[in-house]
Amino acid sequence: MKCPWLPFGALCLLLPCCSYKIEDELEMTTMCHRPEGLEQLEAQTNFTKRELQVLYRGFKNECPSGVVNEETFKQIYAQFFPHGDATMYAHYLFNAFDTAQNGSVKFEDFVIALSILLRGTVHEKLRWTFNLYDINKDGYINKEEMMDIVKAIYDMMGKYTYPVLKEDAPRQHVEVFFQKMDKNKDGVVTLDEFIESCQEVRTKL
Repeated sequence: MKCPWLPFGALCLLLPCCSYKIEDELEMTTMCHRPEGLEQLEAQTNFTKRELQVLYRGFKNECPSGVVNEETFKQIYAQFFPHGDATMYAHYLFNAFDTAQNGSVKFEDFVIALSILLRGTVHEKLRWTFNLYDINKDGYINKEEMMDIVKAIYDMMGKYTYPVLKEDAPRQHVEVFFQKMDKNKDGVVTLDEFIESCQEVRTKL
């Protein structure tokens, strides 16, 4: 693995239900929806008005109520990873999208996060990923949090992962993460350490 602190390319797994190309959808769709606050969302994201309209229609088709709850996230991931158990990863991901921590994700939350993941700067993407890994939102990633995330990703990939993984693989993965990231060896990784380490590796690739 080239990037041990992004297990299994976790950034690429953040939202598989949106893996289609927006441009392809634009060519096939004539929009009749106009989400409220479109201009504000255009200013807050890297999407055009028309792209936001396409995303809104897809969001409303999947979530007619206008909000996504955690159970829906789990159902989506269960479909994309039928050989594994995506429950915990979907839980952590939902919490990262649910910035208001009110148990639901509105279109605005969804599209702002999606803009970062698809079109944000490297710094923005790393900050978002750090927030995902910082489960208790205290500004640090500790080994317990990282172990929970890594286990969730292994569980999501399932028993049929190739090559077959050893039982202690998650713990080894966490140790590699902290060897690379924990610059001052205090047992936790800060946002600055996380970004610095990722950018160091990026310059070497």
